Amino acid sequence: MTRFLSLMMIGLVMTLAACVTINVYFPEAAAERAADRFIQDVLGEDGRSEQAPPPPPATGFQLSDLFMGRAYAASPNIDIDTPQVQELKQRMAARHREHLAAWYDAGAIGLSNDGLVEIRDRSAIGLADRRNLERVVSEENSDRRAVYREIAVANGRPEWEDEIRQTFARQWIANARSGWIYQRSDGSWTQK
Repeated sequence: MTRFLSLMMIGLVMTLAACVTINVYFPEAAAERAADRFIQDVLGEDGRSEQAPPPPPATGFQLSDLFMGRAYAASPNIDIDTPQVQELKQRMAARHREHLAAWYDAGAIGLSNDGLVEIRDRSAIGLADRRNLERVVSEENSDRRAVYREIAVANGRPEWEDEIRQTFARQWIANARSGWIYQRSDGSWTQK
């Protein structure tokens, strides 16, 4: 009986030692890099080169190495290269070249603090463009919402959609050209 209890205790200790909880947190830095790359492609600016992260530091032997293996989390990455995201990006880049860039420059539209585009001053553009303004802005916002959703789904984390949207909202503003209007976090509008 004593031997049975001893084996049970050893089994219980080994089972508890094997239990591992892995928390997956939103990889903010990786999301910012992905957002910058995406936005720069849409705006037609050269993307920045990214270096591979260094491997985890080597550590000396520890007694726990006899009983448990070590696991290193891979450097987080946000996948923005799916066919769906690429299709959305191409449409957004074409729309930016055809309409949005000139409208940002004129102050007719601005970057909202929620990752979308908002009409600011219809009178800043010609009458012919005003007819298209609402339609084009609506299409852009629809594609932006789809991008945030698709990136979250492509990375197997649909619950990250809000964090991805917030990250993109900050990065759209960070990548905005001088003179463009954007919305601050308090809701007020300013010019970059």
